[in-house]
Amino acid sequence: MDSFKIITNTTADLPLQYIEENQLGLVYFNYIMDGISYGKDKELAWKEFYRLMREEGKMPTTSQVNPQQYKEYFTAFLKEDKNLLYISFSSGLSGSCGNALLAAEELMEEDGERHIIVVDSKCASMGEGLFVYKAVQMKKQGKTMEETADYLNQLVPHLTHVFTVDDLNHLYRGGRVSRAAAVVGTIAAIKPILHVDDEGYLIPISKVRGRKKSLNALVDYMEEKIKGYAGTNDMIFISHGDALGDAEYVKAEIEKRFGMKEFMINHIGPTIGAHSGPGTIALFFEGSSR
Repeated sequence: MDSFKIITNTTADLPLQYIEENQLGLVYFNYIMDGISYGKDKELAWKEFYRLMREEGKMPTTSQVNPQQYKEYFTAFLKEDKNLLYISFSSGLSGSCGNALLAAEELMEEDGERHIIVVDSKCASMGEGLFVYKAVQMKKQGKTMEETADYLNQLVPHLTHVFTVDDLNHLYRGGRVSRAAAVVGTIAAIKPILHVDDEGYLIPISKVRGRKKSLNALVDYMEEKIKGYAGTNDMIFISHGDALGDAEYVKAEIEKRFGMKEFMINHIGPTIGAHSGPGTIALFFEGSSR
């Protein structure tokens, strides 16, 4: 079997238990909350993170991983295996993927024995997590690193993301909606439905009024996209911004409509949550298109 280590990052929002069980490498994205910097060496409990946003109005900021930091991470992982497959956060949402490529090229130039492949997932949150899950499955099947990377690149346009947010002001802060749209939408209880497109950018696709309609709209979108792809969805991922009950509701609707039984549900971590805010619900699956 081809020996290689799969690496992801904290933006994949995978449960720590899954990361440990599958011996995945993890790159930490840093963020600042209430003037304090958090990352690999100092973490804030996710419940407290959302409480500070929800109850105290704290607005976190995030930063990308620079090339030198990537070199340090990759060098540490190279002590475990000379072959590394790094699955990157969407290049459409961060410059970190480009920084990872620079670091990988430099390390391979320094030592020709090293082989590092960087795959731009064009994914975010547990969409990236599902992308990693697919890579892990390929590795378990005995596929080589190159075969796995080729498969992942072909999977990109079929890794469907659809999500809704509870508070438009967080999207306004991130430049996704105008201030006027955020104010009017909040007053009118308008809930946007968004997806991540083929280039990895966040794109609004519709608007509904009311929370429950927005959750049902996620499942409606899935119904449209899984035609011909239902059999490939051995696992459905759902992430939430401290809104487990709503995530469970979406899960139950999918079970009722499509009969699917295998799910992974996890909270949205601080790096993504800083931009999407409390109450976000996101659904990820394999479909005909994004």
